[in-house]
Amino acid sequence: MFQLIRYILLDIVRTRFLLFYTALLLLSSIGMFQLDADTGKVLLSLMNIVLIVVPLISVVFSTIHFYNSYEFIELMLSQPIDRRLIFWAEFVATALSLVLAFLVGVGLPLVFYGGAVGGSMLLFSGSMLTVAFVSLAFLSSVLTRDKARAIGLALAFWLYFTLIYDAFVLWVVYQFSDYPLETATLVLVSLNPVDLARILMMLQLDISALMGYSGAFFKLFFGTATGAWFSSVLLVVWSFLPVVIATRIFQRKDL
Repeated sequence: MFQLIRYILLDIVRTRFLLFYTALLLLSSIGMFQLDADTGKVLLSLMNIVLIVVPLISVVFSTIHFYNSYEFIELMLSQPIDRRLIFWAEFVATALSLVLAFLVGVGLPLVFYGGAVGGSMLLFSGSMLTVAFVSLAFLSSVLTRDKARAIGLALAFWLYFTLIYDAFVLWVVYQFSDYPLETATLVLVSLNPVDLARILMMLQLDISALMGYSGAFFKLFFGTATGAWFSSVLLVVWSFLPVVIATRIFQRKDL
């Protein structure tokens, strides 16, 4: 399996798109530090990139890569190799390449400009979001043989978690504003990896007041060590649950 991961990883890191993605993050991060000396404001700006751009790139690139690798996957399946190993090798190599691109593009400027300590949660959340949306992309890819449909489904996942879900939460809060919704809001946030990452980063930057409704409650819960661990564990679950489901489908799928 490690040889497969190494081969796929080396093939991915040579692609122009991944190099462009790394350069884009690097130039954007450096540009923000050059424009503003306040590390807190720069981290806030980078947070928007992490929550919007990183999931979009991850989900689109992973879906396209999976379909471009179909012939290689079929070749490997003709060998006496477990299907799960082939699928997980593709997933690990794809996720690892995108995480490395993110850490180089955002992490190096943070270290160079002295924002690594305050940006540790940003790097962790961005890495977990990358893996989570790669996982969702692989799930989309095994649900349909058609490449266009898979990309459309992957984009639907991105649109749902980054935009539509927040609108739904706001609607729930507005409709039931006469009731105590702290616990319900906590459950709703737990069902969205983007919201989990946003809360973790905002609390790290000590700007929980910008979270709007239930901001004080989240600061009370997520601001503790237990809350931070709770959120981190949920992000890890979101990173691997979709690909576990996708693996089960891939094992039974007729290619």
